[in-house]
Amino acid sequence: MNTLDHPSVTRVATALTEAGQHDAAKGIRILPAEVRTAAQAAEALGAAVGAIANSLVFSADFGDRVVPLLALTSGAHRADTGALAALVGAVSVGKANPAFVKEHTGQVIGGVAPIGHPEPLLTLVDTALREYDVVWAAAGHAKSVFPTTFGELVTLTGGKAADLAAAGQDIHP
Repeated sequence: MNTLDHPSVTRVATALTEAGQHDAAKGIRILPAEVRTAAQAAEALGAAVGAIANSLVFSADFGDRVVPLLALTSGAHRADTGALAALVGAVSVGKANPAFVKEHTGQVIGGVAPIGHPEPLLTLVDTALREYDVVWAAAGHAKSVFPTTFGELVTLTGGKAADLAAAGQDIHP
């Protein structure tokens, strides 16, 4: 199967086009193999690992409800869940299970895109991504990516820009 025909990739391409991000939509790449980690994506693209925007879905507990939280982090570091909780005002933030991710994004772990979900998600965008002229994000399938920028990610997702790196990590690879 050609992953450009995959329903999730089609939704991402449509969302990019509807947002006026025509170059990003046209720039969707189908890689020869699945890239489920930032290191794998960076190697396949010949890019810095920090230029990979990991789409990490967490469950944010607000006490009276639990909602998905999308953290678009630089592939160069891990996200600090305590900082994520503080940034969105949640009681706690934890790793989401695959069923929760699929339910809220329509996509599976390893290929979750920043957009193309059934409903917009509460989103944080890592300011470390600002360091790169081109940022690569998943396009709805583990073999697909698209080029974008830090600013476009913030605009596309309606996200909040913030420092998401866990303490003590080098965010400038």
